[in-house]
Amino acid sequence: MSLDRGRRGFLGRVGWMVPLAGIGWREVAAAAEQRFEVMHSDAQWRALLSPAQFAVLRQSATERPFTSKLLNEHRKGVFTCAGCQLALFSSATKFESGTGWPSFWAPLDNAVGTESDASLGMIRTSVHCRRCGGHLGHVFDDGPKPTGLRYCINGVALGFTPQPE
Repeated sequence: MSLDRGRRGFLGRVGWMVPLAGIGWREVAAAAEQRFEVMHSDAQWRALLSPAQFAVLRQSATERPFTSKLLNEHRKGVFTCAGCQLALFSSATKFESGTGWPSFWAPLDNAVGTESDASLGMIRTSVHCRRCGGHLGHVFDDGPKPTGLRYCINGVALGFTPQPE
């Protein structure tokens, strides 16, 4: 997890390819410098998050599969962003995907944003918290009905608030 796979690291790794792809520097810089409602310096994020949370949420790392305590969370409630506590997913949309990460077939309204992710030599869709920009995981089109989507989310990027019975 020591690799900087965040937005700033992205610019350093692929900046030389920008002219070849026909993308302007302004568009790349704008994507890297997105503004969010909740923003902190790296030092502030490090003080607020555990090392594992910082690596995933702020540097786009991925936790090892089958290690999240939320993988087997089956109570009714809401899964929140570990960075800013925004409600992201309802337990009603959680399902067992067998992948080793908490999976959901839909986020809550206005909870997440997505962007294209070309890391690891493939095109995927990265999912982030719309309020703080924290990397959550990826979304794939192999999920169950009704959406057919699988939001494959790093458990360390989430908190959980159980619903009162």
